[in-house]
Amino acid sequence: MSDITTPVAEDFEGLRAAILERRTSLPKRLMQVAAYALDHPDEIAFGTAASIAESAGVQPSTLVRFAQSFGFDGFSGLQQIFRARLRERTSSYEERLRKLAADGGQPEESAAIFSSFVAAAHTSLETLSSSIDPEAFEKAVDLLAGAETIYLIAKRRSFPIAAYMAYAFGKLKVRCQMVGTEAGIDDDLLSLAGKKDVGFAVSFSPYASESAAQARALSGRNIPVVALTDSALSPLAEVADVWFELVEADHAGFRSLSASMAFAMALTVSVAEKRQRK
Repeated sequence: MSDITTPVAEDFEGLRAAILERRTSLPKRLMQVAAYALDHPDEIAFGTAASIAESAGVQPSTLVRFAQSFGFDGFSGLQQIFRARLRERTSSYEERLRKLAADGGQPEESAAIFSSFVAAAHTSLETLSSSIDPEAFEKAVDLLAGAETIYLIAKRRSFPIAAYMAYAFGKLKVRCQMVGTEAGIDDDLLSLAGKKDVGFAVSFSPYASESAAQARALSGRNIPVVALTDSALSPLAEVADVWFELVEADHAGFRSLSASMAFAMALTVSVAEKRQRK
């Protein structure tokens, strides 16, 4: 039998809070399921136990043990939490396409792809304001506005966010340093960061190990880190003084950066405005 240490969550946020509370005590395999569940909630809602287990890299029985460890009788009970989460969200573009087809609409393939990405971006932007805590945002602005130099850490898909922030900070006369060079001297640049500096790190699943290591290095030297990521189980969440969880809606597995860019620009301008007031 499973050792139930957590009461049954009534909704997705309750389950998420329970997972975070037990993140250091869950067995390795259950933590693997937890990370997959928070990173891929839609797959948990729609998948079968077999397909989810295969994607998460565990046995189906592990899903049952995970559900029972959080007070559910079985995996189907846990799955209802994820399905309820979806019902609360705006209907997906796939549903809209099905409605169009039912009404006799026949969009061209390319036009449908275009519309799908626009719809995904719209969904991401709609959920942006509700997913960002205003107090945490203000704290991040205070940290970054008080920094002598802001070190921007990002790789791969996250890199355009930091690159555009660097461009905007330059125009706004805010000193910053991109950590990402062709010469491969990232660690040397980070070694220049002092107690009056702050790091801003961005990484989305699958997380860039270099970004996580660099953010951890700054935190280890008591240099504040602000992070943007897509999961409470992200390695950046572990080391950041302030972190934000932002999940972009996707189409066919592809995610744009629409909400992430909007967040980054709001943060950049807010930092510049606060520095000017000071």
